[in-house]
Amino acid sequence: MKSRFTIKQIFKDHWAPFLKAIGSNIRSVVKIEVEKMLNCGDCKNGYALYFCDLCYRFLFVPFRCKSRFCNTCGVAYQSDRADSIAAKLINCRHRHIVFTIPQELRFLFRKDRSLLDILFKASAQVITDWLYEQNHKESFTPGIVSCIHTFGRDLKWNPHIHMIVTEGASGNTVIWRHIKFFPYKMLRKRWQTTLLCHLEQQFGKDYFRKLKNKMYSNNKDGFYVHAPPSKFNSPQLVANYITRYIGRPAIAQSRIFAYDGETVSFWYERHEDHKRQDVILPAFEFIQRLIVHIHEKHFNTLRYYGLYAKKHKFSDKLHLLLPRHVVENRRFCSRWAIRIELSFGHDPTKCSCGNYMDFLGVFHPGDLAFMPP
Repeated sequence: MKSRFTIKQIFKDHWAPFLKAIGSNIRSVVKIEVEKMLNCGDCKNGYALYFCDLCYRFLFVPFRCKSRFCNTCGVAYQSDRADSIAAKLINCRHRHIVFTIPQELRFLFRKDRSLLDILFKASAQVITDWLYEQNHKESFTPGIVSCIHTFGRDLKWNPHIHMIVTEGASGNTVIWRHIKFFPYKMLRKRWQTTLLCHLEQQFGKDYFRKLKNKMYSNNKDGFYVHAPPSKFNSPQLVANYITRYIGRPAIAQSRIFAYDGETVSFWYERHEDHKRQDVILPAFEFIQRLIVHIHEKHFNTLRYYGLYAKKHKFSDKLHLLLPRHVVENRRFCSRWAIRIELSFGHDPTKCSCGNYMDFLGVFHPGDLAFMPP
């Protein structure tokens, strides 16, 4: 059910006083992304213009902000990214793996966000090194797609990697070798060792030694890795799942069930027992929990490794999940007018008189012909 309480409205009500109270402590990229979101869909920032030559009506189509913090733009962004992944996927089973880190390490990645790159590198290395050790001569290469989430279900800072990896790999002489088993204990121990080694290289042995020893002492079974057989029927569904929050705020608006102008109430489902938990936060704290998950400019939240990163000698012999004509059709359907027609059942460029409007051009603020409605 669609929520009537929008994140945009909450920010409109409280962003100005929030900035006044703690603006000096807010990252510049946060201010930019929030302002873009608040002004999304305003014709004053530019528009495309259509005209009906039968009834002389104009249609102003405002530019969208394309911010990864905008729910409206995020739906299209997520859909495009999921389709982009699906276009690369090999037609085989894929395993969904989640790599998490202990609470004691999370502050490091919030203090220095460039360290988030290490989570990508270390998690991919866990899989590729393990496969290499299975057969050095073949040096099996899987296909890996990784996506980072920096939040838990309660919106608190909790960076972790969602990965989909082929349940198979190509070698130097073997076109394809199926992988039937991913050993939990090995993944957890190897993830712990690989990540801590990367962090030690980053910080130096003297600085990091005490924390590293504590991590081994407190996590004798390694860092938690979740890699059960997929609950999804297809790799496309996995792609949709892991990309659902990479282009929009860290909470779906449907989870906000109350907003009285001062406090925001939302719910989440606990991992431990799948029970619903209700959370009531002051608007300022709700805003704070959301903006901490805005990534730095140009930070890539989606990355490819192995067979999905570069062409392999056997790439042409592997069958893809989607035929080329399906990929092209999805790209065509990503056009804004087609999206609206598929979602709401009407073509926005078709005038109420039944005539299709003519496209007149794109207009930006400062253009001589610029005339916002």
